[in-house]
Amino acid sequence: MHPNARTFPPFSLTRLLTTVFEPKGGERVAILIDLEDPADVKDFAFLKDPALTIQRHAYDVFYQGLQKGVLKEMGLKGGDFFAYKITGGSNLDLPDRAVTPDGHEVSLEKDVYPNYNLILCISTFSATAPLTAFAKQYGFRGATLHGLNEIILASGLAVDYNEVSKEAEKLRLGLTKADWFEVDYEVFDRKYTLKLICNQQEAQKSHGLCRGTEPDVANLPAGEVYYVPEGAEGQFPLRYETGTLALMDVKGGRIQQATLIRGEQAEVDAHNAKLKSDPVTGEIGELGFGTQDLPVSGRDIQDEKVLGTMHVATGRSDHLGGHLVPGLFKEAKNATHDDILFSPAKTPEIEVTQVRMRRDGKTVVVLEHYQPAPYLLDLLKK
Repeated sequence: MHPNARTFPPFSLTRLLTTVFEPKGGERVAILIDLEDPADVKDFAFLKDPALTIQRHAYDVFYQGLQKGVLKEMGLKGGDFFAYKITGGSNLDLPDRAVTPDGHEVSLEKDVYPNYNLILCISTFSATAPLTAFAKQYGFRGATLHGLNEIILASGLAVDYNEVSKEAEKLRLGLTKADWFEVDYEVFDRKYTLKLICNQQEAQKSHGLCRGTEPDVANLPAGEVYYVPEGAEGQFPLRYETGTLALMDVKGGRIQQATLIRGEQAEVDAHNAKLKSDPVTGEIGELGFGTQDLPVSGRDIQDEKVLGTMHVATGRSDHLGGHLVPGLFKEAKNATHDDILFSPAKTPEIEVTQVRMRRDGKTVVVLEHYQPAPYLLDLLKK
């Protein structure tokens, strides 16, 4: 696999919207962004802050793109822009209050969700879980594009999602209805294994297509096959954002305890306190495998979609078909869905030496040392 060798066509907003949504003429489009103070959207004042690169892309590429020709070209309406207060965590519920560029306060649930057919959320923190729930409630389709940057625009959003969907389906068919997966990790010459129980459930795919009349939300860039495990046992290393490494003890589908490997003990102590006070924060809510040949972007939203990587996630799982809804957490601020990505760029100290799948009475290797094993490569040739 040589992700950097691949070339991509220039980004096209028209192509992306056409491929992902196949919108009908007259459908209304809205763009959502998150800001510390949503009032900063008035007269687009947030553009003066050079740190708000994600929100600037939302304005420059999507809002301006729509207003300067794409709406007319595609026969769409609206292209309206709204800002809500940043949630502070991955997939936390969204606030209802939003502000428009002319300074008016609106309600997302009364003024936005029921009145638009397509909603694009370009934000700092992922909004896939709450937006998926609102889509089912109000009947819109949408896409979440958190962490958007130049690399993602030039690669993960420039691809043909018809092809991405086909490739993801080839891998999904070869991974679906597995009994279990075992992931072998190595950190500083010590080996650990995590076993994830799938009980022959149907594998799902994030493939970027959100067409037809069914309310749904695409997570872009897309390109993964995933499960909501029914159980998990064993141990795995976790790298916190600061670089501290700890070993997670998993039993009964949940992280029970973290033990420091290297770094700051205080960080591990804080994690253990959270696990003790709100145990469902440690529940393993996803196992995912990337399906695309993409360059590393420095953002998990794209980097977890790279073929050869794998991720598990803790917490909220209702948007993936799991049972863990926000109401099951002791505190609302803990109701996040947190992806834990394992890749050479994200976790350089951690080697995923092998991932094995048990299926149809056979055990096959699917990944080795962050490379797709022959089993996966053969699926892609079909």
